[in-house]
Amino acid sequence: MKAHIYTLTSQLHDRQAVDTTTLEFLSSLNIEYELCHDHFDDYGSHALDLIYVRTGGTEGIFRQLLPQLQEQSTRPFFLLTSGKSNSLAASMEILSFLRQHGISGEILHGSTAYISRRIQLLGQVSEARNKLSGSKLGVVGKPSDWLISSAADAGMVKRKLGIELKEIEMPELLTTIAETPLPTAEYEAPTEGIRNALPGAWQIYHALRKMVDRHALKGLTIRCFDLLSEVHNTGCIALAQLNSEGIVAGCEGDVPAMLSMVIANALTGMPGFQANPSSIDPETGQMVFAHCTIPLCMVQRYELDTHFESGIGVGIRGYMQEGPVTIFKISGDLSRHFIAEGTLIRNEAKPDLCRTQQVIQLSDPSQAQYFLTNPIGNHHIILPGKHQDALEEMMTL
Repeated sequence: MKAHIYTLTSQLHDRQAVDTTTLEFLSSLNIEYELCHDHFDDYGSHALDLIYVRTGGTEGIFRQLLPQLQEQSTRPFFLLTSGKSNSLAASMEILSFLRQHGISGEILHGSTAYISRRIQLLGQVSEARNKLSGSKLGVVGKPSDWLISSAADAGMVKRKLGIELKEIEMPELLTTIAETPLPTAEYEAPTEGIRNALPGAWQIYHALRKMVDRHALKGLTIRCFDLLSEVHNTGCIALAQLNSEGIVAGCEGDVPAMLSMVIANALTGMPGFQANPSSIDPETGQMVFAHCTIPLCMVQRYELDTHFESGIGVGIRGYMQEGPVTIFKISGDLSRHFIAEGTLIRNEAKPDLCRTQQVIQLSDPSQAQYFLTNPIGNHHIILPGKHQDALEEMMTL
């Protein structure tokens, strides 16, 4: 990711000396950048735009520029400073002025290693927000009846994330399934019942893929339990495959869970595992998460089983690599979020839970209380790796 760096320079300082200091400083950051100097005509048009306050005496220059910059961008102002030539002092005065007027911003100052990490993180988040803006997500059928706290504010989602939520009636999916030929391939399966269910499970995938193309969707969530009664099958394989293709696909019509997956995917390239907390030890912070599908791209291997609650169709028991994980959830009105890091210590295959089961040890055991006192619904998203900093930055912005 290339940062575009615009400069503020006082006329009182020696321009040649300032230019020399600028090149030395920017080279030390070890980042990819384009230096735009004092010309702000295309400010706000890139994934990450920084204002390098090179000297003191630039506060008035910035104040005169501010109306133009606000017309061109609604993002926070990131003020880069080397600390030389009174640049930090000027940056503090500028940021104080911004805060007085209710405008957000931040000074990027410190060691070169810190500034470099901060710029890379801001770039990652800016690119993710660009990916989200203008995208369309489908809500196929209403949220499942038991998701009584998992509504979404479509207007807020559009304003804050630039995402359109498109409601699609369940009959459209059922009609598309009926019009989609059953695959004729021969499938390997552990039982005859699962083998017989596999063509129908893949038929659901092909039907959903048609709907993704028809509505130009970047992702969807589906009221999947209706499929049990309507087509006597499950969407578990379809969602696992769609997620592996980069099309975020969530279960049970849970819109906040889908939004959490979309945000995670934009930041990390992975959609995440939508799962229910099944048991919690509030003293140790050890938890079990389970669901009957998981993106195939997230697992080392998987097995086919029936769907847990119904005992019909096809569910997936996936085995993810043990190691660091991040748990994430955002509320439907975007007012709250939860982020916790932990360790996947083992995968399990107990017969009395949804098929994919993960035992996770929270890094901070006290965070287990959130699930028991103030949870954001039941579904949460599990991501391999440590992503708390990026997710927190995304939520802050």
